[in-house]
Amino acid sequence: MEAVASILLVIVSLLLIATVLLQSGKSAGLSGAISGGAEQLVGKQKARGLEAVLSRATVVLGTLFFLLTLAVAFFM
Repeated sequence: MEAVASILLVIVSLLLIATVLLQSGKSAGLSGAISGGAEQLVGKQKARGLEAVLSRATVVLGTLFFLLTLAVAFFM
């Protein structure tokens, strides 16, 4: 059981890294910090399309990573 949990933990961690790296940044440097940050706070734009899928996948994979980490620590 420990080996299966460890293998799943490695797979989930690699998928989590990939989904985080695929997401686009929220601001484009200094100009985005000055003007773009206020638009996102006031506008409350919802993510659509690929951004929504990546956001949900990140939450799911993060939760799986947390649970698998606890399982591996418990079985060791």
